[in-house]
Amino acid sequence: MYQSQHFDKYNLINGVWDEMYNQNSIVRDHYQKVIEYLANESPDDLNKKEELAKRLFMTQGITFTVYNSGEGIEKIFPFDIIPRIITAAEWAFVEKGIKQRLTALNLFLKDIYHNQFIIKDGIVPIDIIYSCPHFLREMYQLDVPYDVYVHIAGIDLIRDHDGTFYVLEDNLRTPSGVSYMLENREITKRLFPDLLPNCNVRSVTEYPSILYKNLLSLSPRQISNPTIVLLSPGIYNSAYFEHTTLARLMGVELVEGRDLVVNNHKVYMKTTTGLQQIDVIYRRVDDEFLDPLVFNPNSVLGVAGLMGAYRKGNVAIVNAIGNGVADDKATYIYVPDMIKYYLNEEPILKNVPTHRLSDPDEREHVFKNINTMVVKKTNGSGGYGMLMGHASTEEEIEDYKAEILKAPRDFIAQPTISLSAAPCYIGGVLQPRRIDLRPYALCGPDGIEIVPGGLTRVALTEGSLVVNSSQGGGSKDTWVLS
Repeated sequence: MYQSQHFDKYNLINGVWDEMYNQNSIVRDHYQKVIEYLANESPDDLNKKEELAKRLFMTQGITFTVYNSGEGIEKIFPFDIIPRIITAAEWAFVEKGIKQRLTALNLFLKDIYHNQFIIKDGIVPIDIIYSCPHFLREMYQLDVPYDVYVHIAGIDLIRDHDGTFYVLEDNLRTPSGVSYMLENREITKRLFPDLLPNCNVRSVTEYPSILYKNLLSLSPRQISNPTIVLLSPGIYNSAYFEHTTLARLMGVELVEGRDLVVNNHKVYMKTTTGLQQIDVIYRRVDDEFLDPLVFNPNSVLGVAGLMGAYRKGNVAIVNAIGNGVADDKATYIYVPDMIKYYLNEEPILKNVPTHRLSDPDEREHVFKNINTMVVKKTNGSGGYGMLMGHASTEEEIEDYKAEILKAPRDFIAQPTISLSAAPCYIGGVLQPRRIDLRPYALCGPDGIEIVPGGLTRVALTEGSLVVNSSQGGGSKDTWVLS
C-alpha cells in the first residue's frame, strides 16, 4: 500500500479487481504519476479541488433529472475528482471489441428489417424478434443511408474479478451521458492542469466535430450546407442539459416537435424568415413519440408526418427508427451468435452469462439461485425495476417472482458480477468504489470512430453495485493513456 494520509482507509475489496492496486497491494504502473501527485497534496488542497468541482458543476448547470424522487426536478451530477485510468493496451482491446460488436449489430438491423436470414437460419428465435415492442413493422424494407442504423452507440462495459471486460448492455436508441464525459474532462483540466499532459492523456474533445461530420454526410440533398437540427423532448427531459450542450458544440439548432412541420413529405423548421427545409435530424425523442400519425397518437413531442418524409428519403434521422429490437436485453443474449454469423469471427468482448426467463428450465434455475442473481426487465433502463437478489428481502423476491410469471418474456437474469473498483475521494480520504464504463462509438459512411475515453459511472454508496445516476451514482473523468 502507498504511504500517505489519503490512503490510510483504502481497503481493497476482497474478490474484486482494483483499478489502482494489483493483488499484492502495489500501485499499478499507469496510476503511479497520479498517486505521487496526490501524495504531495494536503487534504485541504484536495477538499478545495472537490469544492471547486461542485461549484463549476452548479454554475454551468451540469444537471440531470430524477423523476421518482419526489424532490425538486434537477440535481447536480455527482462528480469524483480522481480520474479512472485505462492503459493504451486495454483501450486498443476495448476499441477493437466495440467496433466488431457494432458492425454485427448494424448488419443484424439491416437483416431483420429486410431478408431476415438470421431468423430463417435459426440463429435468433423468431418469437424473440416479433414479441419485442421495439420491432417496428413500419421500418420493414425501408433502406437507410449507407445501411447505417446505429450512428451513435453507448456500450456499457464492466470488469470481473480477474480484470476481464464484459459487455453489460448495448445502448443503440438514444444513448445519453456523452456531455458528462466532455464536461468531466473540462473540469479535470481546471483541477489538474499539469497532470493531463504529464500522463499523456488522449483527448475526447473531438467528439462533437466527429458527430457533426457524420451528420453532414447523411444529408439527402447534395448541397454545401445542409440544415441539421437536434430534436429534443424539451426542458423537462432528464438529459436536457446534454441536448443543449451538444447543439451548442456542433453549432446546430436545438428544436422541439412544435418547431417543425411536414409539408409534401419534406420536413421544415419554422424560422422568423419563413420555413427552412431540414436535411438531418439528430433526435433525442424515443421512437413511439416521433410521429403521432404512425406511433403514439397522443404524442406532442414529435412531428406529424415525419415517418412519411423519412420513408421517402427526404430527411435522415439519427439514430435510425426501430433500433430498440437490437438493444432489447432478450436480443443481447444472441449478440455473440450474430458476430459469428455475420462476421465469421469469435467475439472479442464477452457477454455476461444471461438467462431467458421465458424458458421454463432456465426460469426454474434462476428461481432456485435468485440470491446470486440480478433480474432485469428486458426493456428497462436507468436501473429502475431491477432486483438485486443478494440485497433483497424474501418478500421482495416473492413479489418479483410473481411479476416474472405474469410476463416471463419481459425479464432476463444474470449472475451478480462483482464490478471493478477504483479510488474515489470521499470524506477526505481515498476509498474504493464500484465502477463501469460507457465508451461512445460514432458510426458513419467512413466506418466506426470511438473517442478514447467515455463515461465512467461510480456507485458512490459503499458496497453498492448500482452506478446509475438515477439511483444515486456519480461519474469520474476517464483517462486513456497514449
